[in-house]
Amino acid sequence: MSPLITLVLKRVGLGVLTLWVISVLIFVGVELLPGDLAEEILGQNATPETVAAFRRELKLDLPPHARYLAWLGGLTEGDLGNSLANGRPIAELIGWRFANTLFLAASTAVVAVPISIFLGILAALYRNSLFDRLISMATLSTISFPDFFVAYILIALLSVQLLLFPSVSNINPQMSLLEKLYAIVLPCLTLTLVVVAHMMRQTRAAIINILSSPFIEMAHLKGLRRARVVVRHAFPNALSPVINVVALNLAYLVAGVVIVEVVFAYPGMGQLLVDSVTKRDIPVVQASGLIFAATYVTLNLLADVFSIISNPRLRAPR
Repeated sequence: MSPLITLVLKRVGLGVLTLWVISVLIFVGVELLPGDLAEEILGQNATPETVAAFRRELKLDLPPHARYLAWLGGLTEGDLGNSLANGRPIAELIGWRFANTLFLAASTAVVAVPISIFLGILAALYRNSLFDRLISMATLSTISFPDFFVAYILIALLSVQLLLFPSVSNINPQMSLLEKLYAIVLPCLTLTLVVVAHMMRQTRAAIINILSSPFIEMAHLKGLRRARVVVRHAFPNALSPVINVVALNLAYLVAGVVIVEVVFAYPGMGQLLVDSVTKRDIPVVQASGLIFAATYVTLNLLADVFSIISNPRLRAPR
């Protein structure tokens, strides 16, 4: 077996182990919630017989390890259970909302990734210039602002004052692609401002680190232009850290959009998670948390694999 396949299999194994640990933490966290779930759902006026029957229906009368194994067994078979709020299958509730979250994340990534890499290359090319300092100040400012603050500023400017875009990003399957893109302009712009700053600064740092290498000095001695050295020689060798930071930010776009979705009333996984916590719909909370974790771990795993492929030193470690 080649060293590359061995490294990839090790990363996959660590990813599966991480997901199992996360599933245990999610289950234990739910178990540690104060109060009795059956009494909270049925209310204080429920009779003891009703509470006992409801506990049997939810399998709350079983010991915790038995409930965890039953929940984990259902997950491996694709059965996420049913919602306590409306009795519908959780997979049906999550399916279209997760697709909406992926649509928002993909739309943001299409805009944010090229902009951040382009700005990072320019900042490294014109290092310590006025342009580099202005870009650094702008990115530090956007990183410092919370997501909801950026969102409300954009709503006040582009929705309330200029009336350009809707403040509520409600989409449905009947809408065309252009209508959906128009509806998500403000949440997409909010997420873009947040993630571009981080990706751009990491791209700049990775390229500047490569610029101190001996082969870059040799390229300068051969008389190559600085722009050619940065784009053709430095950037390809900085792909490994750039891929890592891009994947981490893409994972944030999928798993960290809860606040943005709530601010814009966007029908995604984040909004569903908040609504389920409010209703104390524990099975939906567990399933949503595990899906977010699986997405994050998967994207990190892909980042590791692509980094190994793009970096010869990682493909053949000593």
